[in-house]
Amino acid sequence: MEEDGLGMIARRLTIFLIIKGAILFTICNIASADIYRFQDESGVWHFTNIKNDPRYRLYIKTYSKKPSEYIKEYEQHILQASEKFRVETALIKAVIKAESDFDRRAVSSKGAMGLMQLMPETANDMKVTDPFNPEANILGGTKYLSLMLGRFRNNRKLALAAYNAGPEIVENYKGIPPFSETRTFIDRVLMYYKKYKSGAN
Repeated sequence: MEEDGLGMIARRLTIFLIIKGAILFTICNIASADIYRFQDESGVWHFTNIKNDPRYRLYIKTYSKKPSEYIKEYEQHILQASEKFRVETALIKAVIKAESDFDRRAVSSKGAMGLMQLMPETANDMKVTDPFNPEANILGGTKYLSLMLGRFRNNRKLALAAYNAGPEIVENYKGIPPFSETRTFIDRVLMYYKKYKSGAN
């Protein structure tokens, strides 16, 4: 009986440790979606979703909403960018939807950041110091999109190809480059564009 009692205690302890480990694993996964940042001695901001340096401080806490709720939240920034750079609001929304699904914390495997997935070089060129700030990201992304529209004479498909793959590549191919990622991106943006153009969210 004593051995059975010890065995039961051991089994309960094992189950407890497994459950505790699972909870800690879940918490760590949830926390990893948060965004941390710090400013170095040169004034450069660094962002990460993994706090692997004591200098990092929590910048954006994880939370989720429906895309339609995000559209309402960012509506003013989208209208401001649309008026400033003369780009249709429906197209701005479509790019945001295709790029990040309205997740301002989004970071791609290539390092593109924020709502309109600005690469670090593009963010610098567009004077966006904080790519995770919705207003700054939308203004910078829309400015870049307007430059691509102007460069390719308002050809929407070529401008979107340039936004995704780079204008030099589009010019080298004299059209949409044969990249599945770029072609899929164009198709998705145009699909969302029609949706937002019709007034749907």
